[in-house]
Amino acid sequence: MSRYPLALDLAGRRAVVIGGGAVAMRRAAALLEAGALVSVVAPAVLPELAALDVVVHQRPYRPGDLGGAWLAHAATNDPAVNAAVAAEAERSRIWCVRADDASASAAWTPAVTRHGDVTVAVTAGGDPRRSQQLRAAISLALADATLPLRPRRGASESSASESSASGTGERRGCADAADTATADAHRRGARSGGGAPMGSVALVGGGPGDPGLITVLGRRLLAEADVVVTDKLAPRGLLAEIDPDVEIVDAGKAPHAHNLTQDAINALIVSRALAGQRVVRLKGGDPFVFGRGGEEALACVRAGVPFQVVPGVTSAVAVPAYAGIPVTHRGLTQDFAVVSAHLDPSHPGATVDWESLARGPGTLVLMMAVAHLEQIAAELVKHGRSGATPVAVISDGTTPGQQVLTSTLGQVAQDAARRGIRPPAVVVIGEVVRLRDLLSAA
Repeated sequence: MSRYPLALDLAGRRAVVIGGGAVAMRRAAALLEAGALVSVVAPAVLPELAALDVVVHQRPYRPGDLGGAWLAHAATNDPAVNAAVAAEAERSRIWCVRADDASASAAWTPAVTRHGDVTVAVTAGGDPRRSQQLRAAISLALADATLPLRPRRGASESSASESSASGTGERRGCADAADTATADAHRRGARSGGGAPMGSVALVGGGPGDPGLITVLGRRLLAEADVVVTDKLAPRGLLAEIDPDVEIVDAGKAPHAHNLTQDAINALIVSRALAGQRVVRLKGGDPFVFGRGGEEALACVRAGVPFQVVPGVTSAVAVPAYAGIPVTHRGLTQDFAVVSAHLDPSHPGATVDWESLARGPGTLVLMMAVAHLEQIAAELVKHGRSGATPVAVISDGTTPGQQVLTSTLGQVAQDAARRGIRPPAVVVIGEVVRLRDLLSAA
C-alpha cells in the first residue's frame, strides 16, 4: 500500500523519542532541527544525545510517556518496547515511527536532502539503504545542477520550491552560503518605497578553463541565475548548460577590447539585483585573484545589495599543475609569487618590484605576461636571475587546446614569438619547470 507523503511543521510542538542510542540521537537531532520540543526516554542515554537541547528522562519507557506529543519515535533495540510505544501512539492517535520494523510502523522517516528552500524526501518501500542511495544521487544532482533548482520567476517561495521538489520554506541545517545570501535578499523584502523584492549578486570563479573545474556551489548558482554577466576568460562551456530564458551578458574584458568598462559592469550587476534578479558574475579563475572582484563587491556594498563570493580554482596554480608543473616542490622551492605582468616594466604605471622578484621566490608565476615577455625576461636577468632558469609558457591551460612551451629565461621570448603563443597564457619561471618532463613521462 502506498504511503501518503507529508511535510510536518513541528515548530514548538512536542515530540518524544524512546531510546538513547545512536538511532535515537539522529532522530532527536532532526526533530530539533525542525524546531520541535523534544523529550527523550531511555534507561541509558549517549552523552552526545544528552548534550542536545532535549529533556531527558533517564528511565525505562512507561505508558503515558507520549502524552501531549504530536510525533513519537520508537528507537530502542528492544522490539517489545518499540511495539508497546507504537501501540500507545495508535491508541492516542499520535503518529509513530518504529526504527526496527517499517512494516509495523504507522509513519516512516524518509532519507532527506536539503538545498536551500528545497527539501527532497525519499522512501523506497521501507528499505533504508535504498532510500539513502537514492537520496545521495539526488543530492549530488541538485548540488551540481544536473537537476535544476531555479525557481519560477514570479512564483511564491513555497510554490517555486515545490516545482522542483518538496518545499519547506525553511533555511536551516544543510543551507549553505548560497542559500543564506538568497534568503537574506528575500528577508530584506521590498526596497524602501515599496518595490520588487531585492535580488542578489554572486561573484563566481569559473576556474581556469575546463568547465569541470568550477565548484559545485558555483555551478548550482549558475543554474539558479536570472542573469549571467560573463568574462571572455570564463569557461564558455558552462554557458551552453544554462536555461535558454536566462539572460547572458558578455562583458568581454579581452585585452584592449572591453565590451563593458568596469564601471559599467558594476552598475549592471547592481541595477539587476535592485530589480529583484539573481545575478551571477561569472569570472575566469578566482574572482579575487586579478579579477577585480573586490571592486564589484564594493559596488554591491555601497548599493546595499546582498552579495557573496564563490572562490574559484585560480589559473596561477591550476594551469601549471595541468601542465605537470607543481609551483612548489620539496627540495626545489618552498615559495612562489604570482604577479600581474600586463605592463611593460618600463611603463610609468608599472609597480612590480622586478628587482626583488629576481632575487626572491623560487617560482614566479606571471599572469598576462605574453605581450611583454621579452622586456620582463630582460628585467629579471638584469637583476640577477640566471638566463638559464627554466621557463614554461602554457596557453589555453586546462582546455583541449592547451599548449606548453618550455624554454629558458634568456630564450623564452624568442621561442614564444616563433611558436605564435597568444593569450591567455600563464608563465612559470623556476626550477620546478624541470619536473614537467619527469611527470609527463610517468
